[in-house]
Amino acid sequence: MASPTPHFTRAALEKRVAGFRGRRVLVIGDVILDRYLWGRATRVSPEAPVLVVDVDKEELRLGGAANVAQNVRALGATPVLFGVVGQDAAAQSLRRELQAREVDPDSGVLVDPGRRTTLKTRIIAHNQQVLRADEESREPLSNTVLEDLWRRVERALPEAAGVLISDYGKGVVNASLLSRLLPVLKSRGIPSAVDPKEEHFQSYRGVTVITPNLAEASQAWGRRIRNDEDLIEAGHDLRRKLDAGAVLITRGEEGMSLFTPEEHTHFPTRARRVFDVTGAGDTVVATIATALSAGVPLPEACVLANHAAGLVVAELGTAVATAAKLIESLEDLPVG
Repeated sequence: MASPTPHFTRAALEKRVAGFRGRRVLVIGDVILDRYLWGRATRVSPEAPVLVVDVDKEELRLGGAANVAQNVRALGATPVLFGVVGQDAAAQSLRRELQAREVDPDSGVLVDPGRRTTLKTRIIAHNQQVLRADEESREPLSNTVLEDLWRRVERALPEAAGVLISDYGKGVVNASLLSRLLPVLKSRGIPSAVDPKEEHFQSYRGVTVITPNLAEASQAWGRRIRNDEDLIEAGHDLRRKLDAGAVLITRGEEGMSLFTPEEHTHFPTRARRVFDVTGAGDTVVATIATALSAGVPLPEACVLANHAAGLVVAELGTAVATAAKLIESLEDLPVG
């Protein structure tokens, strides 16, 4: 059954955002360091038919689960980040970036000397990305590192108001970890939100909400989602197969669609302009998880996530929606 897009008052949603403060959200997943080289392309290299970019500025930003954690922090909650880095310069830089954004890198970010810290370098010329270079390890975690990671997560669970799994397919999120974690969350009544990777889809059984984009949902469903009829069928099928509380399919400029056992609801995009979708999925799942940790019903959490995503796509590169900006974005809603 289709449900009309819910309408909530500004006062009610502002109260929900205020309730985020201090909520403890465990963020488990693949931490990434994003490196941006900004410059100008004025000539072609004499060595090969490629542009030469004169670099004016270098900037480091958090990506993957690290970006999710800083989004949770920006919303006023307290993220506890769990992931794995290498013993390299990128790990040191990532640690500094986390500390600068008030995200603790010590509780759950493990160092594995046998791995490389995931580093994505993007070269930007005249506000256009011209090249991306990735340095990373994708191998599964060793048993020793996996056991250490699980022990740390287990110790943190008693104080967790919510758990967020950020899967970028770099090896931290795996079937072994999920088979331990998800039943514990369900038995303790701790809400869980997953930003998925296609190859692990069947391992996310029992989550509170999973947030694939349209391409990920199509691959998990086994057929390309071509129209609204396909979307509705896919959303309900995926929810049933995963025995999930809900599936939220993010659809870029088309907004997002929520599927629960009773109904499906469409949320039109709140973006007034789209400059860069990098990190928008991180913002959506961070807002959903933070809202659930504060006891916000899922439809209201989706409205807030939709507003938050509209804020970050208006900026180039990974960005965050602060609690203040999120509240400001609600100004066009009925007062109450």
